[in-house]
Amino acid sequence: MFFLQIDVLEDPVICNVIILQTVLQEVRHRSAPVYKRLKDIIHEQGRHFYTFTNEHHRETFIEREPGESANDRNDRAIRVAVKWYSQHLKTDESGPDGVRVVLLTNDQGNKQKAEDNGLLVYRFEEYIKSLIANTELVDRLALSNEDKNEIASSKILFPEHLPLSKIQAGIKSGSFIQGTFRASRDNYLEATVFVQGEGEDSNEVLIQGLQNLNRAVHQDVVAVQLLPKNQWVAPSSVVLQDEGAAKDDDVDGDEEEKLLKQSLTKSTRKATGKVVGIIKRSWRPFCGMLNVSQIKESTRHLFTPADRRIPRIRIETRQASTLAGQRIMVAIDGWPKDSRYPNGHFVRSLGNAGEKDTEEEVLLLEHDVPHQAFSQAVLSFLPKMPWIITPEDMAQRQDLRHLTVCSVDPPGCTDIDDALHCRELENGNLEVGVHIADVSHFIRPGNALDKEAANRGTTVYLCGKRIDMVPELLSSNLCSLRSNVERFAFSCIWEMNHNAEILKTRFTKSVINSKASLTYAEAQMRIDDTNKNDDITKSLRGLNKLAKILKRKRIENGALTLSSLEVRFHIDSETHDPIDLQTKELKETNSMVEEFMLLANISVAQKIYDEFPECALLRKHPAPPPSNYDILMKAAKSKNVTIHVDSAKALADSLDGAKVDGFQYFNTLLRILATRCMMQAVYFCSGMDSDFHHYGLASPIYTHFTSPIRRYADIIVHRLLAVAIGADSTYPDLMDKHKQSALCNNLNYRHKMSQYAQRASVAFHTQLFFKTRGILNEEGFVLFVRKNAIIVLIPKFGLEGTVFFDSKDKASPKLVFDEEGPTLKVEQHTFNIFDKVKVTISLDDSNIQHQKIRMALIEPVIPGVSVPVPEAEPQAKKQKLDR
Repeated sequence: MFFLQIDVLEDPVICNVIILQTVLQEVRHRSAPVYKRLKDIIHEQGRHFYTFTNEHHRETFIEREPGESANDRNDRAIRVAVKWYSQHLKTDESGPDGVRVVLLTNDQGNKQKAEDNGLLVYRFEEYIKSLIANTELVDRLALSNEDKNEIASSKILFPEHLPLSKIQAGIKSGSFIQGTFRASRDNYLEATVFVQGEGEDSNEVLIQGLQNLNRAVHQDVVAVQLLPKNQWVAPSSVVLQDEGAAKDDDVDGDEEEKLLKQSLTKSTRKATGKVVGIIKRSWRPFCGMLNVSQIKESTRHLFTPADRRIPRIRIETRQASTLAGQRIMVAIDGWPKDSRYPNGHFVRSLGNAGEKDTEEEVLLLEHDVPHQAFSQAVLSFLPKMPWIITPEDMAQRQDLRHLTVCSVDPPGCTDIDDALHCRELENGNLEVGVHIADVSHFIRPGNALDKEAANRGTTVYLCGKRIDMVPELLSSNLCSLRSNVERFAFSCIWEMNHNAEILKTRFTKSVINSKASLTYAEAQMRIDDTNKNDDITKSLRGLNKLAKILKRKRIENGALTLSSLEVRFHIDSETHDPIDLQTKELKETNSMVEEFMLLANISVAQKIYDEFPECALLRKHPAPPPSNYDILMKAAKSKNVTIHVDSAKALADSLDGAKVDGFQYFNTLLRILATRCMMQAVYFCSGMDSDFHHYGLASPIYTHFTSPIRRYADIIVHRLLAVAIGADSTYPDLMDKHKQSALCNNLNYRHKMSQYAQRASVAFHTQLFFKTRGILNEEGFVLFVRKNAIIVLIPKFGLEGTVFFDSKDKASPKLVFDEEGPTLKVEQHTFNIFDKVKVTISLDDSNIQHQKIRMALIEPVIPGVSVPVPEAEPQAKKQKLDR
């Protein structure tokens, strides 16, 4: 019962609850997330949730009887505990009748036996529905079996899922494959199942059609049976959204299924299968909006998730008129084989759709970004203020306060992780130092602060907002290497010659006093201003000179210089809405800082691996499979340019030489496309992997050391390095490669979701920007060619959008798609990748949940396709405030 109805129990209306040890153990066994939520409720002050250790109490402990199942024994233990509690509370001083104890159970047999024993007992739903004026509470009820039977259809729509025993036998025999179900964002009738192999040996199985998808939901672990090879198909290039009216239990897919048949004719067929069973559900509460039923007074409605990979969910609610237009959360209860959609229940409202705070909350929830306020347990481990550096601290660190150290960061940065210095030594060589905030001094292994940071994994940067990994006292104050204050640092110091060759390397815990907190622009101006010759400027010039040499050497070794357009919003100081949008301009000083951070990370990686070959936390970047480069090579070939991809060095050299006369932006476009071909870099434990190579940096070994305020991986690396140089003691988990590997999995997940959240935040603020701009006309380049559309990049805004050529409202033009090119012929005009186009840009807010940037073609002019050139609406007066 607790397992299913946790959303109801979390409502503050529910209080004065006794949870028996028997029940708590069962919840812990069945679901760790639900168990954690239940424990959180128990710890809430004022809710009066109590646990009773009935299994260790003399008068409530019972032995299991001969022939009695474990479940029946537990039910009997619950009844015995309830009876004892009823008698126990009758003697309470609260009144002659004492306190009434109510047993809530959804087990009909247990309920009947409890009634026979004279206990007051209700089904959970029955009790909640008896509470007065709590409509929202009723909506939160998960569907019971009786409810499911009541709405069941006689029409079987999906194949039966196989039981777990048959699935396990099938996997063992090789007739089934286990993998993770990944639904398509663009086509609701298509998914892939990712099958993890040994090391890098992983592959995917394509699933097409509702029957073959068979009620699997994104991220479920499923069992798949491969279809005969003559039934294998290729991924569809058609975009399909499930936007049909909710005809509840009809699989309305005839037209869509026909569209999928085109994939049978392609040459690029993939292994194709069908889902035969579910091994593990990965359901969570989903954000989205309610589609209110058109049937008058109906309580059954369809919920449309914000994530297009999640199917619609049928829920029952009596609040439909109130919830219309709001963002809400809904949980799935089950998906019967006779239902077109899964059944679920309302969890809570998030606010009005379209409002900035609401959409930001949705963004964080959908990307699983922990963003709750830090608990008192976490905050209790922060240093007490005022904080001072003691003589004992100084005795354990090297005093580097005399050095001309400075930091160089983006404007407005308060969590300053790193600072640098460069000075000439008496022997003519140079001393260069990278000084990193000593966060591990303040966050000790295993306490609540450490566990919270490990769970969060990373700081998440949204537009105009930061979700810290560690409390602000550390991130923006005590750990931040601000200017003119003494701070603890972990320093990596090299002696170099003037050719940037490392002669000596040492690591030390230190105390520094930064002489300046500069922005990239301020540092650049100092370097360029010939009238300036102070110690800070001389240090910066020395660093910049060495950085150029280091970068040249990296590129000569095969390091890739790729490209991606990052945007910067200028935010109105009062409304906090974006009033201007432009791509970020990178300066020499950006590269200067990057070079020394890379060098420090490589130096530290080698040191911790030498000391701890089995448990060093490292970072690798796998080489992409050759097929990843197909689109890059085709794009280059369309402009008569050849790209070699045998190695990172070959690719880097090809990109450096890729030029087209009269097309200045060609090389940048090619590098943007090359970035899309890359694999994701990941953290790993050295004792669990043999391939350490970082493809993009062309480095045999790499880690993250330089950003411990915002990355938990760096804190672990600091701890390893501290033990390696004798500056701190070790602890068991640090030397356990299996625990390190599990930690890496979480860090990789958090890092990936953080990136997705940041992109979603940029997309939302881009929509806000265009909301007040009307229609703009801009030049762009074709980045990808699809069967019915072109993807266009607008360099001015770092924006991508889709120009569709088929339409539901009017006759579509004649389209001919050549996959080999790839090219798309629209009437008499053929589009190639990197073609220059002119488009209109506007915000399509017809669907409030899925607002999008709409683009329409102006040039080239294609009769019946191109739109006339509209007059761009004047922009509002700009009041620039750079975030």
